[in-house]
Amino acid sequence: YRRLSELKEAFDFEVSVDETDAPTTPLEHFFIANELTRAGVKFTSLAPRFIGRFEKGVDYIGDLAALDAELAKHAAVTAQFGTYKLSLHSGSDKFSVYPLIVKHWGQRIHVKTAGTSYLEALRTLAVTSPALFERIWALGLARYDTDRATYHVSADPALVPAGLALPALLDDFHAREILHVTFGSALTEFGAEIKSALVKDASAYNANLQKHFGRHLDLLK
Repeated sequence: YRRLSELKEAFDFEVSVDETDAPTTPLEHFFIANELTRAGVKFTSLAPRFIGRFEKGVDYIGDLAALDAELAKHAAVTAQFGTYKLSLHSGSDKFSVYPLIVKHWGQRIHVKTAGTSYLEALRTLAVTSPALFERIWALGLARYDTDRATYHVSADPALVPAGLALPALLDDFHAREILHVTFGSALTEFGAEIKSALVKDASAYNANLQKHFGRHLDLLK
């Protein structure tokens, strides 16, 4: 933070503690925010790890009633300081959670979503370039056990239903996670082809993005 302050007069600074083995308790949240404030760190948002599972590219897994109660406690901590937003990682496709964060966090919301854009790119390719998509899917199955090591995911390739039409793979829990966490391998192997295909069919990709992000934003109003 101090180094960035030397380089820029104004910037958004987020503190992320969501990649941990255990959830961040409200007390731990308070301690982190208090110590940062005491040290003079002006942070825009803070991302705790909340209870339940916030896996990549799929909806929340866990007890929504318990999460509701926990989010209220974290919101109370944030209100105590009144200087930063709560940030939701991973925010992609957490449709059942969005009404709760609107309820408790008001306007102090930051949602991180990135993989959704990639998955919607694949949805586009499944229709416009099915042969390329099939190669990406085959690579994902081959790379999943290795690439999943740095993610909190629970997809099982054996549980992907047989015979799904290509676009329908993007609506299956297990297939979505497999495709999501193997994006690095896919871009390394097929990056130029993927970009070329998406540029060629940009209107289809834009339509898929608008539809999917619209679903996110409608719930965050």
